[in-house]
Amino acid sequence: MSEMEDAMKSVYPRQVLSEIAEAIPDDCKKYMTIIGSLAVGYHFFVENESMAIRTKDADCLLSPRIKAVPAGMEIAEKLFDSGWLQAESGNWGKPGNESTPPDQLPAVRLTPPGGKGWFIELLTVPESQKDRARKWISLKTSRGYFGLPSFGFLSLTDFEPLETELGIRIARPEMMALANMLEHPSISTVLMSGMIHDRKIKRSNKDLGRVLAIACLSTAKNEDIMMEWPGLWRTALKKLFPDDWRNLAQSADSGIRQLLQSESDLDEAYHTCIYGLLASQPLKMDQLKIAGQRLLQDAVEPLVKMAEMKN
Repeated sequence: MSEMEDAMKSVYPRQVLSEIAEAIPDDCKKYMTIIGSLAVGYHFFVENESMAIRTKDADCLLSPRIKAVPAGMEIAEKLFDSGWLQAESGNWGKPGNESTPPDQLPAVRLTPPGGKGWFIELLTVPESQKDRARKWISLKTSRGYFGLPSFGFLSLTDFEPLETELGIRIARPEMMALANMLEHPSISTVLMSGMIHDRKIKRSNKDLGRVLAIACLSTAKNEDIMMEWPGLWRTALKKLFPDDWRNLAQSADSGIRQLLQSESDLDEAYHTCIYGLLASQPLKMDQLKIAGQRLLQDAVEPLVKMAEMKN
């Protein structure tokens, strides 16, 4: 996902999704799922259009992988023809050519006409359950060659996505939470390239902070909802990662536990929440900690027990 976080703007999820739904070719919508903060914001704030989140990108996941390239090409061309522009970030904003290695191509990051402070970014799912490193596919357009990235556990965010009244799908918050937990089994020292409200943040703390934000928003809506997550998580892991779903399930709690035990890392996660996904619904640090503890108790620990069973 994009790391151009230093210029995050306040956006209204329903408004942004409406613009995307209107701009995307109808025959491509069945291959696209909105993931990330925008999907979380829409899910929880759709009934309150005054609730904004702070983000820069609208992550659009294309699946299945065999359809990702043709759908990506069609989407890019339609948006170019409609006046959308490539969001530039140094050399990464310049399209390549047919001889450019895929991992040196810029992602498809397109801003709507009028420069509204956000852009869509196209991604796809990994090729197989073993393919978890970041990889790029070349995407040929009339403006040059771009890259379509896949990495980690993106396939989980495409598991049983939710339909919206706008005709496009969004990822389930609980599946995004699981994907982020598995992506970060430990706190890494890798920093994001940009800044979030004047602070450099570890990538793992930002993504795990989103997990805690999802837990907060979920329990605020339904106090016991996280008890329903382990069964869905187990089903998804068994389907998408049949060879090692048990190992994945048993390690799903490690990154969150490290985060909750480190004051400095938890402070970074809290910072990303109040200046990002929870910008319109600020919370206290204690609330974030409680949400993390409830997440472990109600969702992750039951998943671990399921993985330990023989059946």
